[in-house]
Amino acid sequence: MVKLSFPRELRLLIPSDFTFVFQKPQRVSTSQLTILGRLNKLGHPRLGLAIAKKYVKRAHERNRIKRLVRESFRLYQYQLSSMDFVILVKRGVDNLTNPVLTQMLEKLWHCYYF
Repeated sequence: MVKLSFPRELRLLIPSDFTFVFQKPQRVSTSQLTILGRLNKLGHPRLGLAIAKKYVKRAHERNRIKRLVRESFRLYQYQLSSMDFVILVKRGVDNLTNPVLTQMLEKLWHCYYF
């Protein structure tokens, strides 16, 4: 049985993890979101979030976006390659509704299926 949880080992937690992804990423993006990915040797994907105040001013909007991204990753984790992912946002992402943002993330994850 598949567990659809989001435990600590599926998160990028320390700066060196983020630096590893930023060095040589595979990039997939839309006009509001970018997903950077880099293969890891852990056997499972991990997620890191970089939601800048510069692009999403209000904290409740940043939290909403983070919640939706985490939920999307949680549902797709077993279909993704063993990669470290960092989600970056661009201007206008806070204007997207939840269904639109979820659908956008779903399309972007398809680029990283194994």
